[in-house]
Amino acid sequence: MIAGTQDMDRAQVEQLVRQVLRSQLGEFRQPVVAPDHNGGPNPLVVNVSARHLHVTDEDLEVLFGPGAKLTKLKDLYQPGEFASEQTVNLIGPRNRMIPNVRILGPTRKFTQVELSYTDGVFLGVDLPLRISGNIKGTPGCVLVGPYGALTLREGVIRAERHVHMGPKDLAHFGVKDQDRMKLKIDGPCGVVFENLVVREHPKVHLEVHIDTDEGNACHLESATRMELIKY
Repeated sequence: MIAGTQDMDRAQVEQLVRQVLRSQLGEFRQPVVAPDHNGGPNPLVVNVSARHLHVTDEDLEVLFGPGAKLTKLKDLYQPGEFASEQTVNLIGPRNRMIPNVRILGPTRKFTQVELSYTDGVFLGVDLPLRISGNIKGTPGCVLVGPYGALTLREGVIRAERHVHMGPKDLAHFGVKDQDRMKLKIDGPCGVVFENLVVREHPKVHLEVHIDTDEGNACHLESATRMELIKY
């Protein structure tokens, strides 16, 4: 036993373990481009989207105080998007907590928490599978910041796996916005992910988003080929 641990409660031990894991593994996983892919005019990038949340300006002030603004920690792959320095604690219906859930910027017109299935099991939340922004009728939770707490009546989801595409990508794959595709990952833990939602925007980079459960299942970092397949 490590000296002094007999005086520590379970929450303190879990917090120390999380701190060690973050220092060893890093909070952010690098986007993956396999040696072989069918991205066409643009590289096919697959990114594991860790648990995070988006907030409104009003809710940001509730959590961090009047006049609070997001401060950039790290740019994300899509232009203009970033991981902020601000994090909050998330409390579910079982009174279990996930600490240090990062806010992504810029602020939005709605507050939304995106978790993995495993996170939902831990918290006791039956996570609905939704496209970002479709939060009507979804579960809520409590967010605790350094200034105040916020009770969300809705907005906690498991994000549907999806692929961001610009006009050239849509033409290359022969698809349109809201179509569904397959993502085939070859490698030691190869899988086929069904029902990726195509999300069109004129100024995005080609990028697939999967969650941490999905990224771990296929051991994305070991992928040898990635392929988007039209139904």
